[in-house]
Amino acid sequence: MEDSFHISGTNLTIHLPVELDHHNAEKIKQRVDRMLATRNIRSIVFDFEKTVFMDSSGIGMIMGRYKNIRFMGGTAIAVKVSDRIRRILTLSGVYKYMDIYEGMPRQSELF
Repeated sequence: MEDSFHISGTNLTIHLPVELDHHNAEKIKQRVDRMLATRNIRSIVFDFEKTVFMDSSGIGMIMGRYKNIRFMGGTAIAVKVSDRIRRILTLSGVYKYMDIYEGMPRQSELF
């Protein structure tokens, strides 16, 4: 999971795992929270390219990091979202809070 996090300037991209379950969500949560506390992160990109399964722990992790980055004046988006994951994000209400893209948006569409 070490190569799952990329920082470019003030942007943090998280390449989410194939299964975003309780085990993985907790690891990601801890790592991102440390980064937010020690780095000047202003935006989070959740990359769902490889993700095929997500449970409520994954949704909780995403919403928690969204709230943290918003509290700091930043923003978050979800990219490379499959139809299956989009349905989960829609049913859970995540789409109300962050933009969701099927592919990677153009730089001008970001933040």
